[in-house]
Parts: sequence; structure tokens; C-alpha cells
Amino acid sequence: MAPTPRPGILDIAPYVGGQAHLEGVDRVARLASNENPLGPSPDAAHAYAELAHELHRYPDGGSTALRESLGELHGLDAAGIVCGNGSDELIALLTRAYAGPGDEVIYSAHGFLMYPIAATTAGATAIAAPETDLTTDIDAILARVTERTKIVFLANPNNPTGSYISGKTLERLHAGLPADVLLVIDAAYAEYADAPDYSDGAELVARADNVVMTRTFSKIHGLAALRLGWAYAPAGVVDVLNRLRGPFNVSKPAQAAGLAAVRDRDHVRRSVAHNREWREWFRQQAAGCRVTALPSQANFVLLDLGKAAQADALEAHFKQNGVLARAMGKYGLPAHLRVSIGTEADMRQAVDALASFGGAPA
Repeated sequence: MAPTPRPGILDIAPYVGGQAHLEGVDRVARLASNENPLGPSPDAAHAYAELAHELHRYPDGGSTALRESLGELHGLDAAGIVCGNGSDELIALLTRAYAGPGDEVIYSAHGFLMYPIAATTAGATAIAAPETDLTTDIDAILARVTERTKIVFLANPNNPTGSYISGKTLERLHAGLPADVLLVIDAAYAEYADAPDYSDGAELVARADNVVMTRTFSKIHGLAALRLGWAYAPAGVVDVLNRLRGPFNVSKPAQAAGLAAVRDRDHVRRSVAHNREWREWFRQQAAGCRVTALPSQANFVLLDLGKAAQADALEAHFKQNGVLARAMGKYGLPAHLRVSIGTEADMRQAVDALASFGGAPA
């Protein structure tokens, strides 16, 4: 007999990232993974390379310099920050810590796939709350809270819809939750949000014992390959995360590159400006091609093709024209495609493909 995993583990559909290559295509517009098209800060790349001769040394287990720099930048107490091997690790650790068999974890129906995966891995039951107009419905979430609810995950802005809820609405969600339910605000795309009423949730964390905000270096800082993320949490949750995480969970090169990235504010400003310009340009061009491109507060745009067959046909047409977009069937959105904001050349290539799209075969 072979070893048997816990019940539910084999029911998990493994997360599959966006496609990165097309065989036989020289120039591929990689618009499937929400990566920063400007790449990392040159300072971050230099800091990473400088550590090539120190790979035999263990990293600082507490990511002290990085946490202090993050605290200074965001006006947060560094003692409330925990760094992780990507925000995915922190999401998994929080779920492991606070939910298990017999418990429930609530998330918005079209939210990040790692939430139900983390819940199932921990033995808990993932509960999807329906959305309204592809936007998190606070009342739908609160209606599904029971005595078994342990965690509510909220991506704001949300991946893959690009929608968001206001700071006031976020406060209403928290006010409606029992004190023993952990609210995890995944603000991976916070830097791209330009709505005046948007909040990343940091102020809520500072005055509540049951709120955590997670962030990532994969998007605005262009460090997806290094797997670096962080959480801002109350003291009790910080203590739990530090007990659960590996003693050296963030590599030395990742810490160095992250520290340099945090300090390079010009690169962040350039990345935000580029994203805003080409996100809105792409939406306008898509409309001219009679394709609905939904409003977005992130670094991608969700295309609504109306029918699954149309979305499948456009994905195939994109590939024929060297463009990689992300199919949304696994997110319960089979009639949609998600297109990341790339370089100017990438976006023009995508629009050219849209303009020549004839629709699904009859």
C-alpha cells in the first residue's frame, strides 16, 4: 500500500500559471501573467547580482532591513510586518493557522484561485460568495458567515476582474464580521489602484485584532521570479506567522533585491504611469473593435466576449498572432479573457490581433 494523503488533497486542481511561450513564434506578447512590463528596478537587479558570491550564507531570518524599509515607506510599524516566499506562502500559512477540518473559509466567487486551494489544503471548506456585476458583494459574504467561518479572503483590487470596493465598504465588511473571524485583505495590486475612495486596508489593520493585509513584490516591483511578499498584521497574528513560517523563508538575494526595489520610488512611479496610460488606451481600442473591456484598477483588463465560444476563438486568434492572454474558465468566467498590460509594442500587437478577429467559427 502506498502512503495516502489526507481527504480532499487529491480533489485540489493544481494552480497553473499563465502560458509564457509559443512554439515557433519569435516575438511573443506575454500578457497572461500580470507581470510588470518594465521589469525590475535596475537597482534591484544590481543588488541581486551582487550577492552571487554570498550564496553559501544563510539570509537574515527576520528580513529585518526589508521590514524596516517597508515600514518607513508605508508609515507602518515594522514589528507588524512579516515577509514571505511570495504572498502565496503567507495566504497558505494564515489558512493553516486559523482554519482546518470542519471550518469554513469564505471568498468572493471570482477571486484568486489560491484562496480555495489554501482552504482545501488545510482541510477546511471553501465557500464562494456570489458577486454583483463582477464586484465583491459584501452582503453576500456576510450572509454566508456561520459559526464555522474562520477566514474571509478579499482581493482588493480583485484578480481577475479588476474591480474593487471602497474603503468605506471595506469597513462595513469588517464591522459585520464576528471578532473571531480573520479578514485577509489581499492588496497585491494596490499600487495600480487610482480610485479616490480606494483603501489597501492598512488603517483597518492598525486598529483591529482580526485583520491582515498582504502585499507582493511580483507586480509593481517586477520581482515575480524571486517570490517575495509581505503581510501587515496585529501582534497576535504576527506571532503566529513567525511560529509557522520556515526560519529562512525569504532568500538573501530576494531580500536584497526587495530592499533596493522599495527604495527606488522613481521606478514605481514609471510603472504606475505606464500602466495607467496603456490600460486606458487598450480599453478604448478594444471598444473600437467592438469588444467589451471592463474597467480595471489593476495591471490587467478583463475582456467580456459574451459567449465561451467567442472567448475560446479569441484566445486561439491571439496565439496565432503571437499574443498570450489568460483564459478565465477556471475562475467561473468562460466567456472572458484577461489581458495584462504589457509594453507599448505588446499592447499594439494585441490591438492589431483584436482588430483582425472575425469571431468564433459558425
